[in-house]
Amino acid sequence: MSTAAVLLAAGGGARFGGDGHKLLAPFRGRPLVEWALAAAGGLDELIVVTGAVELVLPAGVREVHNPRWAEGQATSLAAGIDAAGGHDAVVVGLGDQPLIPAEAWRKVAASTVTPIAVATYGGARRNPVRLAAEVWPLLPREGDEGARSLLGARAELVTEVACEGNPADVDTQEDLATWS
Repeated sequence: MSTAAVLLAAGGGARFGGDGHKLLAPFRGRPLVEWALAAAGGLDELIVVTGAVELVLPAGVREVHNPRWAEGQATSLAAGIDAAGGHDAVVVGLGDQPLIPAEAWRKVAASTVTPIAVATYGGARRNPVRLAAEVWPLLPREGDEGARSLLGARAELVTEVACEGNPADVDTQEDLATWS
């Protein structure tokens, strides 16, 4: 079974404030997005969906530019899913969640009991999320909600996977200061 990691890194980061884009902000000695790139890199392929900001990506990473990024996260998810054709599943995560470890990505990828697997931290559902190809047609392609609506509407398709780590996302300067 072939599984691609899809890292969503297309948003404008409007709530971050300050100079520059949040994904490029220094976090524990390197750009914020590099933490998520490193964690997501252990699957069969790493696809990074970009949009608002240009990222310098490591060799072997496939960049998919989403020209519709400002229309909402669902457009970036759709771009990543479309790029992953040929894989049996994707594991989706966000570029602004630097404290989710590689082990969480691997555990979610390995959970194949149901077509959807979602990481939990202390019982709360967060990223990453595994989506088997059979559920891709059920995902929204417009709006600002990715797979969350499908997880809520089709509970019978979902397995929760307990993971270690911290799913905090960095949306503001205060978030960056808190988690750095």
